[in-house]
Amino acid sequence: MSVQRILFVCTGNTCRSPMAEGLFHVLTKSRQGNWEARSAGVSTNGGSPVSQHAATVLSRKGGVDKRRSDSLKADWVEWADLILTMTGSHKQAVLSRFPEALDKVFTLKEFVMDDPGLMRLLSERGELMSELLVKQALMERIEEQELDRLEELERQLPSMDIQDPFGGSLMEYEACAEEIESALRKLIEKLDSMR
Repeated sequence: MSVQRILFVCTGNTCRSPMAEGLFHVLTKSRQGNWEARSAGVSTNGGSPVSQHAATVLSRKGGVDKRRSDSLKADWVEWADLILTMTGSHKQAVLSRFPEALDKVFTLKEFVMDDPGLMRLLSERGELMSELLVKQALMERIEEQELDRLEELERQLPSMDIQDPFGGSLMEYEACAEEIESALRKLIEKLDSMR
């Protein structure tokens, strides 16, 4: 998988994904990756102002903040080599609208995970979820044991979500940015190793 263009996705594109986009630019500014990054939201019409706390966090970290939100668009999904969502529900929202993007949509934490045992569980969960989505689309019967296995896998896996700081304090936004930045550092290492 060759990755040059990355799309970060959250709900409204006013908090997490703009911080991910901005922090990614800061962290890759002096690197030789020539990566491009954008961000969008699955539940916005676009044009909303980015959260003041998100803008403050980015400014303090040397990033240029995004001024207005963007909605997730088909041409952006096509543009992206890799789509990284902030939560599993964002991932499902992207896949329900753009099932053709299955091979390039991950949660940020899922994509950078490096524990082999957890990666196997994630892979199994991903394959099972794909099968269930296909069955659902074709109106085929989903077996109880398939749902039980999915539930069991969900219990065994740690959360792949980055919590939403929306409406929270600046300190909550800073904590969220630290969590994102930690995952982005792993992402950049992984992208470097993929070249």
